[in-house]
Amino acid sequence: MDRLNNPARLMIVSDLDHTMVDHHDSENLSLLRFNALWEANYRHDSLLVFSTGRSPTLYKQLRKEKPMLTPDITIMSVGTEITYGNSMVPDNGWVQFLNQKWDKNIVMEETRKFPELKLQSETEQRPHKVSFYVDKDKARDVMRALSELLEKRGLDVKIIYSGGMDLDILPQGAGKGQALAYLLKKFKAEGKLPNNTLVCGDSGNDAELFSIPDVYGVMVSNAQEELLQWHAENAKNNPKIIHATERCASGIIQAIGQFSLGPNTSPRDLKCSSECKMEDTNPGHEIVKFYLFYERWRRAEVENSDQSLEKLKAVCYPSGVFIHPSGVERPLHDCISAMKNCYGDKRKSLRVWVDRVSSAQISSDTWLVKFDKWELSGEEWQCCMTTVILRSRAASLSDGFTWMHVHQTWLEGSGHVGGGMPKHKQGDVAKKTYSWRSMRLVMCIDGNLAQSALMDQSGLSSTSCSKGVHGGQWTVLQVHTILSTLHDLWA
Repeated sequence: MDRLNNPARLMIVSDLDHTMVDHHDSENLSLLRFNALWEANYRHDSLLVFSTGRSPTLYKQLRKEKPMLTPDITIMSVGTEITYGNSMVPDNGWVQFLNQKWDKNIVMEETRKFPELKLQSETEQRPHKVSFYVDKDKARDVMRALSELLEKRGLDVKIIYSGGMDLDILPQGAGKGQALAYLLKKFKAEGKLPNNTLVCGDSGNDAELFSIPDVYGVMVSNAQEELLQWHAENAKNNPKIIHATERCASGIIQAIGQFSLGPNTSPRDLKCSSECKMEDTNPGHEIVKFYLFYERWRRAEVENSDQSLEKLKAVCYPSGVFIHPSGVERPLHDCISAMKNCYGDKRKSLRVWVDRVSSAQISSDTWLVKFDKWELSGEEWQCCMTTVILRSRAASLSDGFTWMHVHQTWLEGSGHVGGGMPKHKQGDVAKKTYSWRSMRLVMCIDGNLAQSALMDQSGLSSTSCSKGVHGGQWTVLQVHTILSTLHDLWA
């Protein structure tokens, strides 16, 4: 994992269904609470790992249905597949390891001898996983007999039963626990072993996660009987494993606090953003706070007052510019004034969250921040790739930031409201406009285009740009440095 240069402050390894994601929470409040906490306090120096029994197909489907963050690492198919980043690059070393003493054809041949086993859908059959449904009262006998048959055929397999119905057959070296152990070994070899690791689960196929030495663990309050029984038999006296009193993602937040692993107050738990004080403020915290106010304003959950908008204007540069995904440019202060007309227009229907917040310090007091800004209103989803320039208001970051400039582009394939652009065209427009918009982003911060620099599709043609972030001059080299940073952040 190359995103962090140093060991992660915290690595959270969480199951998805009924752990991170609460399917009984129609408002997704616990998940949104976690999202805000993670992006505000942890994304910049920690790692998020999703460990799920779902295949890649069903995992991607879940991401379309729930407001989930993008993990740094995804472990899928009950620990038989490991991928990295948003592009989900596979770990080929893990694949080679799992090939030992495994033959899927033999597994299929032997399982046909058990009429009790009902094969799951084709999407759930993976190179190193064969999955069935079996009734709970028959599972134990089937597992025992099948294990003996496969052993006689020379295979070294693991059979996992979870959820009261799912039976998975994997290579012996596979599983959620072994996948995590493999990752920890890789991190240690690179000198990047996380300072703390918290594993989170609710069912039998999560038990292996809690068996890894030196990790903290939380069984969410809604954990199934099979996991609780495993805990009673194997880890009852382990003080690093708790049974939370909160459901799903709220239980994960509870564990962060109980184990003193870091901040555990989500910005969503605070009635007023000014209540949110941090010892180590970072740009991610500022971004989360800003868009949380925006959501609450449109849901009419904050006071409708000129004072509220004036406070928002106070953190924006007077000549700052907002570039809408359509290409329309407006002063930031005008955009905030226009919010007066949309107070409460999305009562009980709008949710806003940010994902993949990353930042780069481009001068002693200036930060370039990129993230995905998501909005969910009813059944309508929309996402903008967003780039912001922030300037710290004083020597200490705890004094907060000033918003200098905001630039948004529709995420390719994302639906949106009121833009009128066909979905299949959005990606092309984003690619075509990225270059010149990026130039305007770094040159329009005080509302003035550079006096002597011109930018076209092929690059710069000047020796300096006047009136930059600090009111002084930017050389072409400095502007190229910022553009390069933009490219790296969006890569």
